[in-house]
Amino acid sequence: MEASGVPPPLARVVAELSEPLLRYLERYVGDRAVAEDLLQETLIRIDRGLPGFEGRASLKTWAFSIATRVAADHFRRPVNRVRIVDVDESAQLSDGDRSVDERLVVDEMNSCVRQVIDSLPEDYRAAIVLHDLEGMSAIETAEVSGCSVATAKIRIHRARLRLRQVLERECVFYRDDDNVLRCDRKPLPVLGPTRTVDDGVPTVAKLPR
Repeated sequence: MEASGVPPPLARVVAELSEPLLRYLERYVGDRAVAEDLLQETLIRIDRGLPGFEGRASLKTWAFSIATRVAADHFRRPVNRVRIVDVDESAQLSDGDRSVDERLVVDEMNSCVRQVIDSLPEDYRAAIVLHDLEGMSAIETAEVSGCSVATAKIRIHRARLRLRQVLERECVFYRDDDNVLRCDRKPLPVLGPTRTVDDGVPTVAKLPR
């Protein structure tokens, strides 16, 4: 909202937020071309909504909330539906998790990370992308998601727990020189030499213990 109480012009929104919105949408859907299409739909909805923008939230969180709805609508279409996994709804914040400011920093385009993000229900996907990948605070994440701060923190925690479970199974964790937690995919197990049995089908010989 401008100082005069007049909503900002669309040109300003496009100039200031197009790139951040595109990055967010790409992280949400995992595909640059799809994100570009969704950005155009987001800007159309922003243009329609600007006359009614009252400035109760920041322009950025308001625009990101529109982008979140556009992305969620994309995945609701039958042709775009993905397999959604169950998230442990009983997982609550422990005392050690009350501060969600320490983010799990990983390469979101890593194949195993991307697979987990793609499988999360939309509320949890938005929460972890906004907070852990976009760097928004829990308050901003709540504003974008249209929920309480407490709910946003729980969604971040549960989505992060699901991500950790998969990464711990698929990847090796380490901290880099900046003390940031990162991961690499575990190497495939080395198989022993093959041998041929009587029926001519190769098989893998057991390695000695």
